[in-house]
Amino acid sequence: MLSVERLEQTLDARPFQYLETTASTNDVAMRWLLDGAPVGSIVTANEQVQGRGRLGRTWYAPPGTALMLSYVLRPAVDDLPYVGMAGAVAVLETIQALGMSGVGLKWPNDVQIDGRKVCGILPEATWQDGTLLGVVLGIGINVRIDFAGTAFAHTAISLEQRVPSLDRAELLAQLAERLDAWTARLSADELFERWRAGLVMLGRPVSIATVTGTITGTAEAVERQGALVVRDAHGVLQRVIAGDIALG
Repeated sequence: MLSVERLEQTLDARPFQYLETTASTNDVAMRWLLDGAPVGSIVTANEQVQGRGRLGRTWYAPPGTALMLSYVLRPAVDDLPYVGMAGAVAVLETIQALGMSGVGLKWPNDVQIDGRKVCGILPEATWQDGTLLGVVLGIGINVRIDFAGTAFAHTAISLEQRVPSLDRAELLAQLAERLDAWTARLSADELFERWRAGLVMLGRPVSIATVTGTITGTAEAVERQGALVVRDAHGVLQRVIAGDIALG
C-alpha cells in the first residue's frame, strides 16, 4: 500500500511528494520543478483522475490500481529526444527484473507484455524565453487494473496478471534507481541501443496514423533521435517522427 511512511522507507532520502488523489502527477511535478525540485525528485499518487497520454489522450487510474509517477530532470537541450527512451528502458528493465518474459517496447515508448500495453510514458518540457528549464517524465504502469469486460481486454494488461501481490512502493524504488541510471546517460550510445533492441515492430508490417495521414509499410529502422523509418508499399522510405502505430 502506498503511503508517506512506506515511501520514506523505500525511497530513502529521495525527495518525493505523495498524493492520495490528483488530476495529474505531471502537473504537480511541473510546479515543483519550477519551485526548484532537485533532479530525481518524484511525485506519485494513489489515484489519478485526469492523467495525460500521448496524442492528447486522457487516462484515469482508480485508487490502488496503478503506479503513477512523474520524475524531475533537467537535461541538456540536445538530450531531449532521449528522455522518453530512458523512461521506456527503465520500465522495461524493472519489469524484466520481476521475472516476466515477453516484455517489449512499442514505438516510441509504450511498454508491452506479449503485445498488450502495460505502461505509457509522457515527457513534458517547460521553457522560458527559449531556455529549457526542465522536464517531468510521466509514467503510468498498470499494476492491478482489471480490464476484463472492457474495450481494453485484449490490448492492455496489468503486472499482477503475471506476478501476484506486488508492492507498489518497492516497485517505485526499483524503477527510480533505473531512471537515475539511464537519465544520467541520455547521450550514451548504450541507451539508444538498449531502446532499439527492445522495440517489437522492426522488420514487421506496420500502419501509422500521423497528423497528415496514414503510412503503411515495413518498419525498417529507427534513427538515433527516435524517428521511425518505414518502407511504404511503393518502396519509398518514410521518416515518421510521431504517430499512433499498429502492427499490420
